[in-house]
Amino acid sequence: MEQLLDTFYAQPLWLQSLLGLTLLFTAALLVNYVLKHVILRIAAPYLDRKTKTIDKAAAWLATAAPLLIISRGIALVPNLPDEVYTLVRNSAQALIVISVAMAIVKGLTYANELYERLPRSKNRPIKGFVQVVKIVVLCGAAIILISVLIDESPLLLLSGLGAVTAVLLLVFKDTILSLVASVQLTTQDMLRVGDWITMPSMGADGDVIDISLHTVKVQNFDKTIVTIPTHRLVSDSYQNWRGMSESGGRRIKRSIALDQNSVRFLSDEEVVDLKKFKMLKDYLVAKREEITEWNAKELAGEDAPVNARRLTNIGTLRAYIAAYLEWHPRIDKKFTLMVRQLPSGPQGLPLEVYCFTDTTSWPIYEGIQADIFDHLVAILPEFDLRLFQEPTGKDLAEGLAA
Repeated sequence: MEQLLDTFYAQPLWLQSLLGLTLLFTAALLVNYVLKHVILRIAAPYLDRKTKTIDKAAAWLATAAPLLIISRGIALVPNLPDEVYTLVRNSAQALIVISVAMAIVKGLTYANELYERLPRSKNRPIKGFVQVVKIVVLCGAAIILISVLIDESPLLLLSGLGAVTAVLLLVFKDTILSLVASVQLTTQDMLRVGDWITMPSMGADGDVIDISLHTVKVQNFDKTIVTIPTHRLVSDSYQNWRGMSESGGRRIKRSIALDQNSVRFLSDEEVVDLKKFKMLKDYLVAKREEITEWNAKELAGEDAPVNARRLTNIGTLRAYIAAYLEWHPRIDKKFTLMVRQLPSGPQGLPLEVYCFTDTTSWPIYEGIQADIFDHLVAILPEFDLRLFQEPTGKDLAEGLAA
């Protein structure tokens, strides 16, 4: 050993430095190889095989060991100029900071992946919070990195940040807004992955597929993807259909426009004829008893028909539609069910159906709704009622020909 040292120190100064640097970097490379190609390979079967994130985190952390050897061992290399010593030491320490920071970032990503495997992650995603912690880690690493490179205390840099706070707030305005919005969306359970939302101002009408710190991705039903800034979901209004999905029923709220000229009273013969409708028998009996009792009490012997109460075809139609909906096997009776008139206008007299199906499946819902209105449109002539429709070219041609 002494002979080797004597031989080493007998060499020129520049060669001593070169040999020292060679030995130092060789030792660093050897440690790097052992850690990444031996130890990590031995540990690989015991790591999570469902993802490569934990492997990357371990690899970044292992990188810090050879860099630490260089930053500490550079002081043992003889005859180095102070500038070279400082440059190598600071560079190695800066790379150590980067390696540790990236290892922490990958570790946070892995933690989020583990959480997303849990059932509750669909209702309470933490991706936004994880991204916030990543930003804090990277900002802290950047401050330490700069302080290492300029060989100054990090506290000195932090003390100088006060002068540029306004600039930082301006630069990171969207990030700050998104951070606050992400916290609100998560803590108040305003949005979840899988929710169907409608936001016309952003052209969004589909399912939420990703919620991150800065953006929320929505896949529209035409398979296009809309990216919405997270803070817009707090500052602007949007419609979340989760309540409808969880209720198990979807609302039907549609009207048919009737020609007001076809509305009239029913004669006694027509009332008797309508009793052929099984769903109208109880209504007609009860209504006729009510009207007969009222007329006998209020008219007091008057025989003018204009003063008497009588059944109308539109009122009887409303009763029939309500009974039909009560009978319909795909209409959920635990929700509101009614048939009502809307204000009449130039487009006729709207008769609105308001009820809920027993399913939220879009295709099935549309089929149920279409079946109901197919039946209602077809049954109108039985009540001597007509649909209102704007005149078409054929109507005008027939009118002119007549």
